[in-house]
Amino acid sequence: MEKFVRFNDKLQELAGTTASVLSLILVLLVSADVAGRYLFNTGSVAAQELEWHIFAVIFLLAAGYTMKHDEHVKVDVLYTKFSPKRKLMTNIFGTIFMLFPFCLFIIYYSIDFFLASVSMHETSPDPGGLPARYLLKLMIPIGFTLLLLQGVSFLYNTIQEYKKLKESV
Repeated sequence: MEKFVRFNDKLQELAGTTASVLSLILVLLVSADVAGRYLFNTGSVAAQELEWHIFAVIFLLAAGYTMKHDEHVKVDVLYTKFSPKRKLMTNIFGTIFMLFPFCLFIIYYSIDFFLASVSMHETSPDPGGLPARYLLKLMIPIGFTLLLLQGVSFLYNTIQEYKKLKESV
């Protein structure tokens, strides 16, 4: 399991680095798009679609990476007042009964969503839009698989932490 955690850590770091690079590309693309529209009175449907495609990919790739670094948005109103043991139990329960089912549900249904898109050779419905929309839809199961893998690592690490806490008491 330790080997899996190390592999997953590297995978999540790669996804995070990719999301970072895509963020820079997105900023440059949006800047060029805005400059083109307002300075040169020109625009591109494909460029606008590419902007939201890149944004979606950033979000999907960064979810597991963000969880790995404990930077995701949480509602800590009650959690901050919990004892260390209760926090660990909450993390274990939440991962098993909330994160895993949610990720598996999204992965399961997004694969059919992707395959339907491939089978019809889905492209943008807008004139001048991007082809191969199924590539974007493929990112949904990939992103949630990364999140699921991070959940497995998180669960393992949390259980190890819980064992250490019990041993110290």
